[in-house]
Amino acid sequence: MKPQTLLPFVLLLAACGKHPDGGGHGGQMPPAPVTLAPVEQRELVEWEEFTGRVEPVETVELKPRVSGYITEVHFDAGVLVKKGDVLFTIDQRPFETKLRATRAEVSRAKANADAMESEFKRVGELLEKKAIAPEQAEARTSAHLQAKAALEAAEAAEHSAEIEFEHSTVKAPISGRISRAMMTTGNYVTAGSTLLTSIVTVDPVYVYADIDENSLLKLQALQRDNKTFTNGNGHMPVELQLSNEDDFPHKGHLESFDNRLDESTGSMVLRAEFPNADGKLTPGLFARIRIPMTGKYKALLVDEESILTDQANKYVLGVDESKQPMVSVYKAVALGPVIDGKRIIRSGVKAGDKIIINGQARLPQPGMPVAPTSDDSAKNTAAK
Repeated sequence: MKPQTLLPFVLLLAACGKHPDGGGHGGQMPPAPVTLAPVEQRELVEWEEFTGRVEPVETVELKPRVSGYITEVHFDAGVLVKKGDVLFTIDQRPFETKLRATRAEVSRAKANADAMESEFKRVGELLEKKAIAPEQAEARTSAHLQAKAALEAAEAAEHSAEIEFEHSTVKAPISGRISRAMMTTGNYVTAGSTLLTSIVTVDPVYVYADIDENSLLKLQALQRDNKTFTNGNGHMPVELQLSNEDDFPHKGHLESFDNRLDESTGSMVLRAEFPNADGKLTPGLFARIRIPMTGKYKALLVDEESILTDQANKYVLGVDESKQPMVSVYKAVALGPVIDGKRIIRSGVKAGDKIIINGQARLPQPGMPVAPTSDDSAKNTAAK
């Protein structure tokens, strides 16, 4: 193009670069109001959550030890019972009759054994006087031994009858919460096979959960390095939350791990123990538990709202206070979990660094001037 043709465009561009008062636009944009907050350093422990199920420490499926007809049920379904409480009575008359017969047999056998013993004690004297033949002495000795054996057999039969009579009264073998009666009055039950009811212990309870392989390796590394976080009693604490709870109010401890990893799921079963004096942890409930996955250490935390995303990277905006006005600074960060509403930062910042937590909307790129202001002012500006 000819110079005469370019001149109007040059003049137009020059006019666009002037302010109404005649000054140039060469200055920076006015500082954007922002809210700053220092990077917090706090000593804490990181926890990880898992899904588990509440189970009783002991479970008993109660079955009779003798056969017979139930004559009475002594409990209500769902109540707490104590060890030794009478739960069922099986018709005792046959067992009582057998016990009386065996006791009579013991009395007869004892009388016979006493008579044979008396005759046996005179054997030596009679042999000296040659009042009996040796064969008769041997016969008396044999009769004495047989009478003793018969007495022992009778006493054993009596003891067996006593056991059967005792088992006709079915008692609670453990303390806990009882289920309903599966068999009621008038039903015939068979020894060792008929289910009468079940009892589960309620205090304490176990919680079983599957822990993944990576988490298991973290815990093992902590144990090897003696960095495991404990509750002061040498146990690793475990906290529990039911589905209708917001926090983790139930405190327990890790009781044990299984002895191998499940190849199909890549996880291992752990067992935690929780006190349950109020009975709130009902066996069978699902629960969320959390376990400390680090020792206690000094962590760096920032407000969650200060974290921004740049394609696949996470970053925060700090400030360069050496410049006037101060400008925003890009800081790439590695994130950890959220603790009490704040995000743990693994790397990228240090304690005391000032981070922009409000007003980032007016900062399309790092290096722009900023003006620290009150929290409410920055929020109102960011919303515009």
